Amino acid sequence: MSTLKIGRSHKARKALFARGIRRGYLLIDEIDDALPPGSLTDAERWLLYYSLKASRVEVRGSDGRTLELTERPEGAPREPELDQQH
Repeated sequence: MSTLKIGRSHKARKALFARGIRRGYLLIDEIDDALPPGSLTDAERWLLYYSLKASRVEVRGSDGRTLELTERPEGAPREPELDQQH
């Protein structure tokens, strides 16, 4: 993957986070339109959705319903475990 493509993808994700945090949600269509084609694997897309959710940004389908992250795709990093110290 070229450096230019990586740079555009990074800038697009930063802009998506800013918009999503401001509004509280993003539509899947907005996410797809903002990112360069082929810039994310399925695992990276899941991680993006998970990161948005952790930032309190809902990811909604084109019908406006909130998507639930139910399964971690193969190759996606595991969620960090919380340290249970008292």
